Amino acid sequence: MEYETIIGLEVHAQLLTKSKMFCRCSADYASAPPNTHVCPICLGMPGVLPTINKRAIEYAVMTALALNCTIPEHTRFDRKNYPYPDLMKGYQISQYDNPLSRNGWLTIEVDGKTRRIGITRVHQEEDVAKLVHRSDPSGETYSLVDVNRSGVPLMEIVSEPDMRSPEEAREYLMKLHSILQYLGVSTGNMEEGSFRCDANVSIRPVGSTEFMSKVEVKNMNSFKAVYRALAYEVERQRKVVEEGGRLVQETRGWVEEKGATVSQRSKEQAHDYRYFPEPDLPPLELSRKLVDEIRSRLPELPDARRDRFISQYNLSGYDANLLTVSRAMADYFETCLKLLPQGAEADKKAKTVANWLLGEFSRLLNANNIEIKDARVEPQHLVEMLDLIDKGTLSTTMAKAVFEEMFRSGKRASQVVKEKGLAQISTANELEAVLGEVIAANSQAVADFKQGKEQALKFLVGQVMKATRGQANPQMVNELLRRMLANSQ
Repeated sequence: MEYETIIGLEVHAQLLTKSKMFCRCSADYASAPPNTHVCPICLGMPGVLPTINKRAIEYAVMTALALNCTIPEHTRFDRKNYPYPDLMKGYQISQYDNPLSRNGWLTIEVDGKTRRIGITRVHQEEDVAKLVHRSDPSGETYSLVDVNRSGVPLMEIVSEPDMRSPEEAREYLMKLHSILQYLGVSTGNMEEGSFRCDANVSIRPVGSTEFMSKVEVKNMNSFKAVYRALAYEVERQRKVVEEGGRLVQETRGWVEEKGATVSQRSKEQAHDYRYFPEPDLPPLELSRKLVDEIRSRLPELPDARRDRFISQYNLSGYDANLLTVSRAMADYFETCLKLLPQGAEADKKAKTVANWLLGEFSRLLNANNIEIKDARVEPQHLVEMLDLIDKGTLSTTMAKAVFEEMFRSGKRASQVVKEKGLAQISTANELEAVLGEVIAANSQAVADFKQGKEQALKFLVGQVMKATRGQANPQMVNELLRRMLANSQ
């Protein structure tokens, strides 16, 4: 029997606010000593009263609008009760039946096919504390609680179960991640936990409309981990069913080292959380004036920017898509174009910049595991290097070596060229002596060329490049060699 995969994702994104969701404690907790960004409110002390972070609400509304959601005029917070040790109050302030937004969507493209994935809701809540697990020299294990993260504004984005493969789930996550970065509402750093994903996955016979027991998969901290965990879980469920077993609704954790999911607990239902309206917070009214004002602040989003790059700069869809996945990369690209001389061959210049960003620059960024915004090569430095290529000071091959040194040291191209003596030899007087020596030392190749063997000329050009340590202008070498060989006996 063939089975269909059903995947829905719940994404939690921390919001880039200065203070926490319901108190004035700093939300910049990542590098702070444990339990230093705390107060009676985020410690869950009796008798304290929370207050709502306005900026967090605006960011959540902004995200919901970017995801084509409907924003109701009235929303409220609820108490979600559960007894985990990382929950200081014994409950989490979240949203249940009156969320901040509903019924959105975003589009993804997999294998050349575009699909619309539904967004059930985007709602606002608070993050929990962080458990740090340790063991002492005797082997006894224990856990410590760092409350710094407790109360940090958290936005939950819940998809419909519309994804049909791990590939689609990965593409959805990457698209959502890109949108949040364009909006500037979250860092989206999965390794630091500011962008976290839980997946609900199940299978059913092809053609069936009934859902089988779903499994929630947690502890996935990278796009690669999400893909691998879902692929494993789909295969595990199929094997259980085919062997006559019964799937149970449960929560499983992804163990990266084992490449497998493991059972953690039975999956809770909504009634297990005993939701009820948060008595310490008033309902919120989101006026149409406020929503429209937030809508007016939306930036150009990835899909729109990709389409503009194709039409404005005549880039291929492939290049435009890669350039616009990251807002920082797209901004870098357009800053370079503004610094280049305006006028003719604008399309050619755009393609040249795109090639460098998607080629050498991306290679070095990936090798060093950094983002373009943290690179030491500023847009004006890349433009200066491209100008040296246009002037013939650098060949493309030499430019790659220069760029790598620029990336490593932060020096300008002209400085690297001067220090390493890498300027391209582009004058006939400088080259003719070297060419004469190469011709004299390679009589057989000269004879072969005169007999019509073009490959011999390439050999001679290579010898000149070797003799000049790659600093000769290849085009000029080719032209001079042909002329000198034609005049030789």
